Formats: sequence, structure tokens, C-alpha cells
Amino acid sequence: MTSSNFVITHLNFSSGYRGGERQTTLLIQELAQRDVHQQLFTRLDSELARRCTGIKNLEIIKIDRPYILSFAKFKSAQLLHAHETKGVQVALLLNKIYRTPYIITRRVNNKIKNNAFTKAMYRHSSYNVALSHAIKAAILQVAPQSNIPVIPSAQTDFSINPAQVAKIKQRFKGKLLIGNIGELENRDKGQYYLIEAIKKLALERDDLHFIFLGKGPDEQSYRQQAKGLTNVTFEGFVDNVGDYIAAMDLFVFPSLNEGLGSILLDVMKLKVPVIASNTGGIPDIVKDQQTGLLVEPQDIDGIQQSIQLLLADQTLASQLSEAAYLHTLNFSPTSMTDAYQALYRTIYTQSLHK
Repeated sequence: MTSSNFVITHLNFSSGYRGGERQTTLLIQELAQRDVHQQLFTRLDSELARRCTGIKNLEIIKIDRPYILSFAKFKSAQLLHAHETKGVQVALLLNKIYRTPYIITRRVNNKIKNNAFTKAMYRHSSYNVALSHAIKAAILQVAPQSNIPVIPSAQTDFSINPAQVAKIKQRFKGKLLIGNIGELENRDKGQYYLIEAIKKLALERDDLHFIFLGKGPDEQSYRQQAKGLTNVTFEGFVDNVGDYIAAMDLFVFPSLNEGLGSILLDVMKLKVPVIASNTGGIPDIVKDQQTGLLVEPQDIDGIQQSIQLLLADQTLASQLSEAAYLHTLNFSPTSMTDAYQALYRTIYTQSLHK
């Protein structure tokens, strides 16, 4: 496939910039380096659009709700790639109107609604890409005959500023820095259970500091839960995530539901030991006792004991982090984009024979 015969039209109408949007950006950047022409349809206030501005051979088109009023702008689209739910809904309608083929990337492990419209979204797509085997199983429940390749997220090539890393370490001098990154929202991310483990650990040692990167609807309740703890910092959103990861001694990811947990790839790439929940797509990344430690969701004692183990056994922590780093080499932006391009080529070839 070359830029002269095919344009990829990405649909992502997310209001924020989370893991899915970061992965969308990585894919667009890698395709651009291969001289593939692309379009990106987003909402008017799109952070994704801002971060993709300046990428070569990419046309960014912002549209307002109701999106159906802008459907004429899609008339010449050759292949749609929907990266989130609203984009999938738009893709199905465009397929019905213009017969435009589309691909879905499903990134979450939530149960899919079993209604006619939702089932149609997945049954009419050319491919339903799943980030993990857990997500694939969920798609099969509503679209058992569909094509469901598993294409994991890619690790991010974060830029690291040694001066900023040193500044963060100096800020927490004398402490072992333990981190968590994600939306502050307990239903899926489960930080409540980490904070409860922190309370237990605070009774045993005073050389630990826990930092939470991100914001979300449960932030205030978490702050109240952590009231009185002097070893917890809620840092909010930061632009230099890589610098913070590089400053961490340990990373804890206590999710209750996770499509894949792509931030784990970024942490593992920087050789920070990982403790994560044995749920959703996380076991596709973290192999217990091989590339990290897995604990059962909501297991406060398990989180506490795993933290104690890795802090006490630096040899084990080093072995896990080294193996984890090697494992992340299988999750490169190049390999992810190769897999998507193969799907694009298949659809393009099929379209020539229709």
C-alpha cells in the first residue's frame, strides 16, 4: 500500500487524552513515517488533534455534534478506522450510507451491550481488533462470526530528561518512590485498594512515598481516604510522564478491569519493577514471577506483601525488570503498525474486486 492509492481515515471523538488516544497518535505517527496519507476526524475541542498537529500527510478535520450533520465530509473516505465507541457508531452509519469499509479497535474489557445496534457495529466491520485475548472473548459474545485479530498496544518512546528525573528524585530524597498512573476512578482502576495497602505499609516503614499521576472522578474520595498519610502525593496530569516513571523504584497497578494496561509497557521498558492485578488483558503483558508480580483484584494484603517482597529482594526485582524490558521489545510501534497495515492491505485488495 502506498500513499498514492489509499487514505486511512481515523475516527476518534474522545474528549480527553488517555491510553487509547496515545495509541492512536503512535499509529498515526508510524504510518506517516511510511508515507501513508491519513485523515483524522475529531471533535472541536480535541486534545488528540492538538497533539497530532504537524504530522506529515495528515489532514485533521474537527467536526461538531451532532456528527451526522457532517457526514458529507466522509463521502470520499476509502477506509475508516474507529478507535473509540462514538467513532464506531459513526463508522457503522457511514458504512450503511456510503458502503465504506471500517475497522474497529476495541481497547476496553467492559461487557459489550447485547442490543441490535451494538451487535451490528461489530458484525458489519471488516475487522474487530482486540488489544488482548480478554477483549477478544468479549467481542465474540456479540459477534461470534467476526474477524478478531489481537494486536496489542505499543510501548511509547517517551523522551527522558535526566535533569527532570534528578529533580523528581531530589524532591523525594531519602524515599523509595512507588508510582501509579491512570484515571483516578475506582470502578476500573482500583486505587482504593492500593491506598488501603499504603495505610498498612505506613505502620511498618517510613522510607516509602507513593505518587499518583492522573485525575478522575474519585480523586476527592481518594484524598479523603489518604487523609493523615504524609507519604502520598496526588500529582495530577503531567506532560513529562517518562521522567516520573524513570524516577520510580516500583510501580503498582491495582486495576479491577483492564483491556490491556498499555502504561505497563512504558513502565517495563524503563526497567521499573511492576506489581499488577491478575485481570483482563494484564496477563498478556505481565507474566507472574517472570516479568512482574500479579495479585488478585481487591487483594489489599496481596498488594502490601508484593511491595514488601520486591523492596526486600532486590535481586528478584532486578530479574523481573530485566525480563520485562526484553518482553516489551515485542510491543513496538513498528510491529503494531505492521499488523494494522496488513489489515488495511487486505481490505484494499478486496475492494478492488468488488
